[in-house]
Amino acid sequence: MPASETFEQKMGALKKQSPEDYSKRISEINKTCKEYCGGCPSYVGTGEKDLVFCITGKSKTIKEENGCLCAACPVSGDLSLKWEYYCTRGSGTQQAIKQKK
Repeated sequence: MPASETFEQKMGALKKQSPEDYSKRISEINKTCKEYCGGCPSYVGTGEKDLVFCITGKSKTIKEENGCLCAACPVSGDLSLKWEYYCTRGSGTQQAIKQKK
């Protein structure tokens, strides 16, 4: 995906992929998330097992914001994400909608 594309454009392209390709891409992103979320102060010790909050939305388990590593995550750059605390504030799409209001 070209770097000049916005998050919204990149998510639109991602969602237009076949279910198999979409699933494969989410799986790739999940691997990166394991490296970063695994050490996140808001994630550690919560018992949360899910990842990829920047795409899927808020965690049902994480309730406190104790620090955020999202800005340093390669997925943020790859998807042109510009927000933080996806685990508590919602996916990039959800945060973009809130920002427009």
